[in-house]
Amino acid sequence: MTTVDQNTSTTGLGLAQAGQGSSITAQGLQDQFLKLLVTQLQNQDPLNPMQNAELTSQMAQIATVEGVNNLKNTMLAISGQIDVSQSMNAVSMIGKGVLIPGTKIKVGVDGDNAAERVVTPYGLDLQADAQKVQVRISDANGAVVRTIEMGEQKAGVYTLDWDGKNDNGVAMEPGAYTVSVLATDGDSKKVNAEVLSYGMVKSVAYSTDGLRLDLGLDGQTSMLDVRKVIGA
Repeated sequence: MTTVDQNTSTTGLGLAQAGQGSSITAQGLQDQFLKLLVTQLQNQDPLNPMQNAELTSQMAQIATVEGVNNLKNTMLAISGQIDVSQSMNAVSMIGKGVLIPGTKIKVGVDGDNAAERVVTPYGLDLQADAQKVQVRISDANGAVVRTIEMGEQKAGVYTLDWDGKNDNGVAMEPGAYTVSVLATDGDSKKVNAEVLSYGMVKSVAYSTDGLRLDLGLDGQTSMLDVRKVIGA
């Protein structure tokens, strides 16, 4: 007659058998638990039967295996829904402008009026209320050409524009400029503020790094970097 030592855990036997196969499903592991438990009950010593606590422990282990399997299936379903949602949102951004972390502003010339400047927008991500917000725009040599006092501002993401002129009202030369920000509260303590640069979404790319927005000459960025969509 086949005997099973009642002190031998079905968990240990199940895991030992699971390790012998190249692959095993959670359902298969659960079936092994049940089979081993039944065998253990059938062959236990009548004079020293399994106690209720032991039986409850074995059943709890079976329930745990099933619960882990169900949780895994649920997480896979949620992950799939998130991927589909992100893909749809990314495609809807094609042809629209976005604000992402960055400090660059581009200045160009209006084709119909050489005296006018075409400047890409920029933004600020102000992470707390500030009593004073000051924006500085510098040229390629690091010299500040324009200082903009924004005064008191509430926390939030702001879309801003620069007319392409210096503090004296003179139009700056076409090229790339850099934006910096200084924000302080009522006690003159620094408030966290991040400068945002503009990019136009040309296409959506699926890479090993996940879903990426192709901004053309401005490179690629993650969906998670987008602070604001501001349209075409």
